[in-house]
Amino acid sequence: MNLSAEEKEIGKQNFLEAVGTTRRDFLKGTVLGSAATGATLGAAYFNYGAIGKERLRVGIIGTGDEGGVLIGALNPDYIDVVAIADIRPYNQHRAFHGDWSSANNENDGTKKARPGLMKVYGWETEKQARDHVKVYTDYEELIADENVEAVLVVLPLWLHDVAAIKAMRAGKHVLTEKLMAHSVAQCKEMARVSEETGMILATGHQRHYSILYDNAVSQIQSGLIGKLHHIRAQWHRGNLPGADSWQPPLPTKLISEEDYKNGIRAARELGGTAERDYKLEQKILGELFAWTKKRDSLTGSQADVWAAKVAMKEKQLEDFMVDAASYGYEEKTLENGQKRTALEELIRWRLWDRTGGGLMAELGSHQLDAASIFISAQREGHHKVMPLSVVGSGSRSLFPADRDVDDHVYTTFEFPGPGYFKDGISGEVADPNDKIVVTYSSINGNGFGGYGEVVLGTEGTLILEREQDVLLFKRSETQTKIEVRGGSGGAVMDTYETGGGGAAVAAAATPDDVSRGYREEIEHWAYCIKNPDPENQVKCTPKVAMADAIIALTSNIAMKENRRIEFKTEWFDIKSDETPEGNAPRPLSELG
Repeated sequence: MNLSAEEKEIGKQNFLEAVGTTRRDFLKGTVLGSAATGATLGAAYFNYGAIGKERLRVGIIGTGDEGGVLIGALNPDYIDVVAIADIRPYNQHRAFHGDWSSANNENDGTKKARPGLMKVYGWETEKQARDHVKVYTDYEELIADENVEAVLVVLPLWLHDVAAIKAMRAGKHVLTEKLMAHSVAQCKEMARVSEETGMILATGHQRHYSILYDNAVSQIQSGLIGKLHHIRAQWHRGNLPGADSWQPPLPTKLISEEDYKNGIRAARELGGTAERDYKLEQKILGELFAWTKKRDSLTGSQADVWAAKVAMKEKQLEDFMVDAASYGYEEKTLENGQKRTALEELIRWRLWDRTGGGLMAELGSHQLDAASIFISAQREGHHKVMPLSVVGSGSRSLFPADRDVDDHVYTTFEFPGPGYFKDGISGEVADPNDKIVVTYSSINGNGFGGYGEVVLGTEGTLILEREQDVLLFKRSETQTKIEVRGGSGGAVMDTYETGGGGAAVAAAATPDDVSRGYREEIEHWAYCIKNPDPENQVKCTPKVAMADAIIALTSNIAMKENRRIEFKTEWFDIKSDETPEGNAPRPLSELG
């Protein structure tokens, strides 16, 4: 969508107007009242409370980029981090100090997204933090730690099932990052172990805990946008060869600055792209020397900032000494003849089919999950709606043969509309034409449009941008302000010059820097563990998370085999051994 600033502002105000009108009693009675009771905003929205006297003692398995984001989302009133595990010195360091890569101060750039445990818990020194948090290299030692009650699994995708099952077998509750697992068989194994052990297993599809998405779902439920018939989703990125976030620089052996400069001179003499390639290969080392000079040229607080950046860069170089092969990572000769080391597979795990799931697993799974949430909102009981079919096209048309995964994916899904099935959920087909089409694309090389979802109904349009803003329009009228009133079929939009009175109520209940849902999903997971009750269930259960994995993984098969795939009901049944890949789950006796 290429909307003007004025149109975007109208859309935001329209959405606030709708939320403040259709959810007025809820917002005034529950959300705005949460401050007076001391409850968190997430607790007010998603019906959970304070955790109680004792916080949940948690171990974090994997403290890389996504692990750092989850650390930044922790609420110390709910979570007591007592241990971390990571095989990379760089990640261990960032777990405590945060990520200073693009930061100019404590609340900027990567430091804001990944502030580190010291910032979250108010520890002044790393020693003070380490006195409270045990540090492990081998995550199995963390799982064996009796002080750990539950774990966050934030490892590369191929290890989700292994770590989660080991943890549940050891009596630990688990919240694993998405995708749930590398295959549907592994998802079913995890779900079965959770049921057998009684351990809570949640998966981090955080949109289930976003108040913006919750408010958007409420508008769909109210009938405000009419009958939903199409969703367009995308996640476009500007990544290019030589500047790819999935291909971070690899650590090299530490050499002197003079030797580094001599290397540049030698490469320059070779001509062509030799100098550029040398600088890319030695990027971490080059940044270390440049940042050290910057630190030494400053005084006061800015010198402290650059000292923190240098310390982090030194730790990144220490990753060169990690024996990745001893942790299951493998060397491989690539399609282009180059040799990939085990350390490269560890650091760039998203690029390989063996360790990752590509764009559909890392990005598309978020948005197809959101699409199914929106489609489910029009069903009585709001059962998670499963897709009927998928077709897709994927290609590696931009990047060289230094990876397995596609850099462009395009998929089209058919979901059943409310009248498709006779009973509304599955079984006999009543109206084969009542379908909702969802299209999804994720490309590299051009980030135009960023990421988000456009939900099209017969009466209105919802646009969700980057998990931060929601816009609402009456049909396609992007310059029309609306008010909302009740009608015989539910809420309806009327054209209104200045808007109604609901926007102020919704604005008061919505933070300016709205959470993406990570904080709330962790709070609720901890609350359910500390308050065991059949009614206290996490929102992204194994059944829900497995459905999201099936959608993403089946899409990969459709693109690889260039065919249309119809989803089978048995794939979504945890007790069934059928999977889209064709491999059955292992017996419980062999798991763990």
